[in-house]
Amino acid sequence: MLKKVIVAMSGGVDSSVAAALLKKQGFQVIGVFMRFWKSPKKGSVERWNRCCSLESEARAREVARVLGIPFYVFSFQKEFKKRIVDRFLEDYKLGLTPNPCVICNKEIKFGLLLEKALALGADYIATGHYARKRSTKLLRGRDAAKDQSYFLWRLNQKQIKHILFPVGSYNKAQVRELARKFKLPVAETPESQEICFVPDAVNEFLKRYFKLKPGNIVDVSEKVLG
Repeated sequence: MLKKVIVAMSGGVDSSVAAALLKKQGFQVIGVFMRFWKSPKKGSVERWNRCCSLESEARAREVARVLGIPFYVFSFQKEFKKRIVDRFLEDYKLGLTPNPCVICNKEIKFGLLLEKALALGADYIATGHYARKRSTKLLRGRDAAKDQSYFLWRLNQKQIKHILFPVGSYNKAQVRELARKFKLPVAETPESQEICFVPDAVNEFLKRYFKLKPGNIVDVSEKVLG
């Protein structure tokens, strides 16, 4: 029986090529698009965040059609808001520098999605991360310039056991070339490196949730200057 793998498809080139490679390798591939948190209305416009816009979903669906694989949409909106967005805001309130991608990978992508995939009978989940693994050990991606293993450092061995990183042994140029070879409509899709749920600048995002309060001006030794 073919091993079943659920691929987290974002509509970008990396996850699309991951799905194509796994199908070529003989896996039973199922594409899944995850809906996260929707940014509140600004004026009269209700906006999705960068990583799960309607356009991204449409691209992922089209790639699945081209590959001839089943495609589903999973919603983790409530969980994402509580575990990622609210924590991001709280960390800023405390004067910390949050890294929401690390938390999202641990708790959402390789947490809730993996749990759901295993419950549905899948053997693995796969993503387009530039990372590799050996058994239950996480390894850096072969391309040092694109390595994303840092964002996965909180994963445990139980999670890593059920994860595949099909593009981890390639560089970005090779992945784009593979996309062209597989005739995927996302070969030239630009990269997104910003925080996915922040539709504009971080300071503008924070202004919508934090009220400005007056305070003292202090130096690095906490001496009040004015």
